Amino acid sequence: MGIIRIVLPVVIVGGIAVFVVKRLKHKYDQGNLGKNKSKGAQDLLDSLIPLGMLFGSAIGVIFNMFFSTSLLFTVSLGAGIGLLFGCVAYGIYSKKRTNHS
Repeated sequence: MGIIRIVLPVVIVGGIAVFVVKRLKHKYDQGNLGKNKSKGAQDLLDSLIPLGMLFGSAIGVIFNMFFSTSLLFTVSLGAGIGLLFGCVAYGIYSKKRTNHS
């Protein structure tokens, strides 16, 4: 039972990371990876995925304060979910900016 608690976050976050990397690689191969004309918009677009991971980790720490779970579990799972949300936000923001500019 103890080994499952150790391996479960690694498997979940690893699966999320592989999904995100494969999705971004597919977008890169198709040539529709987000590009913006202004430097500020491009910087925001490039930092959406790391910001998602940062906010996900912070939410994991806050979640750990209220529930009795392992800090390592909540921070790693929060970072993985933040990575997924950052990738989704990247896709939405890049599609919105490239269609209107």
